[in-house]
Amino acid sequence: MSGCCSTYGNIAGAQFNEKIARRELASYRRKGPGSTTRLLRDLLLETGRIEGTLLDVGSGIGGLTFELLEHGIGRAIAVDASAANGAAAADEAARRGHVAAVQLIEGDFLDVAPRVPPATVVTLDRVVCCYSLYEPLLEESLRHAERYFAFSYPRDLWYVHIAVTLDNAFRRIRGNPFRAFVHSVERMTHVIDRAGFRLVSRRQTWQWSADVYGR
Repeated sequence: MSGCCSTYGNIAGAQFNEKIARRELASYRRKGPGSTTRLLRDLLLETGRIEGTLLDVGSGIGGLTFELLEHGIGRAIAVDASAANGAAAADEAARRGHVAAVQLIEGDFLDVAPRVPPATVVTLDRVVCCYSLYEPLLEESLRHAERYFAFSYPRDLWYVHIAVTLDNAFRRIRGNPFRAFVHSVERMTHVIDRAGFRLVSRRQTWQWSADVYGR
């Protein structure tokens, strides 16, 4: 289950360090966005023309941010707890000519949310698996979403649970505090429904689900 995040702060900074950020940025430049990023991008584009503002929570090196900026989004706020990811995103924004369109914010979204404005579209690509307590993250993200909420997450299936458990055990042996989580889809859906959003579309791989909700 590579590519997932963890509870933020110092853990995120250590897990998503400069070496990993450089590697992910090089991969993005060479091969384009990863599987869940492509799914979220395509699902959002299928809703019609995506305009307005984007809030990309746990934005990483900015793959989904840049994909949507190049398909209609006018302005983006990218929030990530890793300074290395932020530096990589800033480098890519400059390379693509998007510096004026992207505001980069470093920090755990739950900490910085009070100073982040609402957005037309809110995305979380492989982020909910970062949090053991996913409900506050979803609730805060949904409060910021004016029209669409889109996120990707590990599927709640037995073999995904085994993969995550093995990955976490390996990290524990190596003294790495990073942990990934597989949450109940039913419980996450309940949080989203409660906020007034309804499922628009969903696509899945054997490991991941990408969902778009609207209101």
